[in-house]
Amino acid sequence: MYFAALLARTEDGWEASDTELDDVETLSDLADLAREASPDEDTVLVLIEQEDGWFGVVRVDGEEDPRIYVSDAAAAARSSYGEILLTDELLGREPGDDVPDLDALDLDGTEDGEPDDEDADGATGPTVSGESVPHGPVGDAQVLDDLGVTEKELRSMTADAVSEIAEALGASEVLETVR
Repeated sequence: MYFAALLARTEDGWEASDTELDDVETLSDLADLAREASPDEDTVLVLIEQEDGWFGVVRVDGEEDPRIYVSDAAAAARSSYGEILLTDELLGREPGDDVPDLDALDLDGTEDGEPDDEDADGATGPTVSGESVPHGPVGDAQVLDDLGVTEKELRSMTADAVSEIAEALGASEVLETVR
């Protein structure tokens, strides 16, 4: 089960809104959605959580590029919402590095001679665009430092991270109104 919410910082404190991500296909779409939540170009946080799986924080400050943190890239790679956040830049890839050689593809979409989504030891591992994704956190772990959530605190969050983040920001009551 997923939960996604927008937290927009205003002069009066934080405002929360439930958000539908069904029409969001790219990080750019997500950033535009966040910017629409704050016409004054204040800080907006997009908090995404998959129950017992992973969570992500996308921070949008005005027209600046979004800052992203994902708690477990491998778990997020198995999710359509997670794949929105796992950009080439976030994963440390050059754009286009993940484009497969179309001549080497079988009709079922796997590469010749390679098992689908298997590591060298035979264990299934997640991929994004044919590239393996690291287990564990990726992105800017200092994304919330200036808001009172340190890198250490963010990295230690697990099951109910969205609520923990909202509590640390003083926004737990407004978040609960959209939960």
